[in-house]
Amino acid sequence: MERSRPLARRPLVTLLTVAALAASGMTALSSAARAADADLARNGGFESGLDGWACTAGTTVTSPVRSGTSALKATPAGADNARCAQTVTVKPDSQYTLTGHVRGTYVYLGASGTGTTDVSTWAQSAPDWQRLTTTFRTGPSTTRVTVYTHGWYGTGAYHADDISLTGPGGETGQPPAPPAGLTAGSVTSSSVALSWSPVPGATGYAVYRDGTKVRTVTGTSTTVTGLAPSTAYAFQVAAVNDAGESARSATVTATTAGQPDGGGADLPAHALVGYLHASFANGSGYTRLADVPDSWDVIDLAFGEPTSVTSGDIRFERCPVTECPNVESDAEFKAAIEAKQAAGKKVLISIGGQNGQVQLTTTAARDKFVSSVSAIIDEYGLDGLDIDFEGHSLSLNADDTDFKNPRTPVIVNLISALKTLKARYGDDFVLTMAPETFFVQLGYQYYGTGKWGGQDPRAGAYLPVIHALRDDLTLLHVQDYNSGPIMGLDDRYHSMGGADFHIAMTDMLLTGFPVAGDAGNVFPPLRPDQVAIGMPASTNAGNGYVSPAEVNKALNCLTEKTDCGSYATHGTWPALRGLMTWSINWDRYSNWEFQKNFDAYFG
Repeated sequence: MERSRPLARRPLVTLLTVAALAASGMTALSSAARAADADLARNGGFESGLDGWACTAGTTVTSPVRSGTSALKATPAGADNARCAQTVTVKPDSQYTLTGHVRGTYVYLGASGTGTTDVSTWAQSAPDWQRLTTTFRTGPSTTRVTVYTHGWYGTGAYHADDISLTGPGGETGQPPAPPAGLTAGSVTSSSVALSWSPVPGATGYAVYRDGTKVRTVTGTSTTVTGLAPSTAYAFQVAAVNDAGESARSATVTATTAGQPDGGGADLPAHALVGYLHASFANGSGYTRLADVPDSWDVIDLAFGEPTSVTSGDIRFERCPVTECPNVESDAEFKAAIEAKQAAGKKVLISIGGQNGQVQLTTTAARDKFVSSVSAIIDEYGLDGLDIDFEGHSLSLNADDTDFKNPRTPVIVNLISALKTLKARYGDDFVLTMAPETFFVQLGYQYYGTGKWGGQDPRAGAYLPVIHALRDDLTLLHVQDYNSGPIMGLDDRYHSMGGADFHIAMTDMLLTGFPVAGDAGNVFPPLRPDQVAIGMPASTNAGNGYVSPAEVNKALNCLTEKTDCGSYATHGTWPALRGLMTWSINWDRYSNWEFQKNFDAYFG
């Protein structure tokens, strides 16, 4: 950790020289030099958002602020100190003063690339706004300096405001020419790919959507995400260098595709999803498919499991009579599936579970997965597939750091397999996923092994799968149970056992979040009709059970913004699809408490 240095004693000859200069009326800086000094920091008060700043985990807030209406808030993670920086054009061999106001624990302000001695200063504890200042002199050939602020790893959010760098301005030249050749490429229901020709002298490009700057990139292409289906958008691009932005390019208009339904168009507006123990019995007892009440809209048959962890060969074995004395015959089971489907219900095969580790490490395993899962779907006439990979099924290689462009074989092969199955069965194919919070929401703090290694490689490992399949995904119902505390978008940890946990975890899915705190790498929100909340049906079913009253509080908050407690959601989502539970068997064991509450709430 950096520490501030004590002031060095000045030599006597230096003091005498200063005194002599003062006596003769001379000063170290002339009035003309002082007049040339200016504040070179761009948007140092963060009044224009993060414009001019590159932050790993920052955003702007309206409270607390030191002056104006905005300030920076940045949250360090275990492997990220939440650095915000900008590069400023300066003059060689010149004196500069860097000043800023900060709040928080272990907050740093500094300058690098000075060409002499890089400097920094810090506040160990600043419960209220505290001024930090430091000075430096540029080297004889230095024309650009980076100023920055950051916190310390895992110590909580810090705030910064009114950052200034005073001194003589450098030669910035002219802004670049506007980009030409802006073209819209591939279009989905939620994204548009853009590309343009490079501009000489540009150090970056600002992308505008309907007149509002939405991102800054260094290359000549980007994909704008988070768009609404069947909507026309107007895009422009401006080239950027130290002198500022160019004029904007000619406008290109693109219309997003229609909203995909992921096979869920004929689901009710609010659906009840449950797992049926079809291949085993436990303390809840065996429930015949025909005896599942009509309230259950999606029935996941648990479980299809692999012949070995890496084989990709999935088998579905129905519960034997020795374990389940009341099990129905295959003919009765298939007839029950047809009856459920005739009543508008969806019956899926769920792959994985606690004991079914699946690692598609090779393309051969991927292809076997596709063929074996297809065989199960075809034999029983099922509506689709639920992915319930747990344990060590999914993890990220050390060099796999971008959820939008995964590189790990088990991730890439699973995505390929699911896209193949979707293409094989068409638009009506139902695809659902039931990851644990460790593999999804924990990605807000940690993603894979992290920049410096040492993190659990499974952290956030479902994110690339969800993102790649978001246009094909019918439902995501994260298991909000058997979970440790997870940090929400309010940068506070939330624990199981009440409405608060479900509100915070679901808000993350519907709002989107920066992955591993990187504001430039945001996991886009899912549509509310794609999201259901996963809960245990009873205290016997798993850790994290909440009473019907707490279930209703969570639903009220997310759909009506009432009963929210201390967590402030980022929206209201009346189209939230519904609830998932483990399991139908355990709910029957508890006199259908979960189902009855769902029916009463949604009518």
